[in-house]
Amino acid sequence: MITYKAKHILISELEDAEYVYEKLQAGESFEKLAYEFSECDTATNGGDLGSFRSGEMVAEFEKALYQIKTGEISSPVKTKFGYHIIFRIS
Repeated sequence: MITYKAKHILISELEDAEYVYEKLQAGESFEKLAYEFSECDTATNGGDLGSFRSGEMVAEFEKALYQIKTGEISSPVKTKFGYHIIFRIS
């Protein structure tokens, strides 16, 4: 199985997720924005999800992760938890 490392920002409303995504595109710090806006308990750690294997995350999250390269940030991705902005580390 493939192992990944990623960070994310989880936000319940699409409009808010798009706002944060625009801030990221303007060069703001992912970790800072995760701390400020993410509704996940990983917010205090800059959104760091650590390492995980293929199949451990919900399908929509993994599909988006596969579509971005290491070092890239996804646009908001809808899952049953809300909207994720994903930063692929490896």
